[in-house]
Amino acid sequence: MHVISYRRLREFYEKHADCRDALDDWYKFAKQANWSNLIEVQSIFPRAEAVNNFTVFNIKGNKYRLIVSIDYEKQLIYIKYIMTHAEYDKESWKNDYYF
Repeated sequence: MHVISYRRLREFYEKHADCRDALDDWYKFAKQANWSNLIEVQSIFPRAEAVNNFTVFNIKGNKYRLIVSIDYEKQLIYIKYIMTHAEYDKESWKNDYYF
């Protein structure tokens, strides 16, 4: 998979240093993956879930949420949002249906 863009991960962990290793691990797994559906994603990340048009990953014991769009056909992952769990519960990002 091609992940767009690592810069978002870096910008987030510069503010939340405790998740750097977890985000780096996610990135390493994701860029080496060849997923064709959510079930394959869940074989590596069992708590990943589909929410609207996004896939949501729990990071650092569910302290953070990574929200991405995955184009399985093109093998692309678009990082849409990274936020704390509290922000995830408050945000209206769930209304965003754009790929």
